Amino acid sequence: MIWLNGRLRAGGTVDVADRGLLLADGLFETIAVFGGRPFRLADHLARLDRGAALLGLSFDRDRLAAGIAALAATLGGGHGALRATVTRGPGPRGLLPPDQPQPTLLVTAAPWSRQPVGAAISLATVTLRRNDRSPLAQVKSLAALEQILALGEARKAGADDALLLNTAGRVACTAMANLFVVIDGLLVTPPLADGVLPGVMRGLLDATERSLLPADLARADAVFATNSLRLVMPVGRLDGRPLAGGGQAAAALAVIRQAIQAECGCDPLA
Repeated sequence: MIWLNGRLRAGGTVDVADRGLLLADGLFETIAVFGGRPFRLADHLARLDRGAALLGLSFDRDRLAAGIAALAATLGGGHGALRATVTRGPGPRGLLPPDQPQPTLLVTAAPWSRQPVGAAISLATVTLRRNDRSPLAQVKSLAALEQILALGEARKAGADDALLLNTAGRVACTAMANLFVVIDGLLVTPPLADGVLPGVMRGLLDATERSLLPADLARADAVFATNSLRLVMPVGRLDGRPLAGGGQAAAALAVIRQAIQAECGCDPLA
């Protein structure tokens, strides 16, 4: 099911002149639904608000929230994955936005799987660099070609995901997730200034923000990644080399599970 511009239906259309389609002029959020309730919805909407302010994009927040609630209700109290997309809407040819934009609001629902949660992944360091100087590094932009290219390079190297360094050679993130390392018992994650997206799951963990080099990952007691659907993923290999294990990823997952239970009234992994 999808919700498009105020209507819930099995299918819908987007204007061929929509700037989201033609210019990636828009934002999105991926939201997990547990027990029929969107998890950390306020945090997702707040990040969307910040991105919209950066782009100078005004949209009806209440209308979008209504669409998210409508799609969540179709899950019948079960689990699912929602994607909320906001574009500037249709416009004339060229880069300049229309004087009176009519944003497109789109929410789609898909199944959620517990299988990837807690499953170990491998990373490959890719040649593409995360642009830490770009304002888009901290918003969920529709322009995801860099992540697509990075993930493709990692897959060709036999890895599950890409390790992205920034323009200074510091660790930023993976193509799909935020990164955490445990060094000398301290949980550390790269700071936003290093080109890091302010992840919603990232915000649930009490970590020290500190710039990291690739060598820090190799000597860490543990490395794991987080995102809104897979929650926590231990990193078992980097560039073909095994990384140290440890229970820190499991401890991080326990924190997130407690937050899910407190907000949504269920444990999707029980």
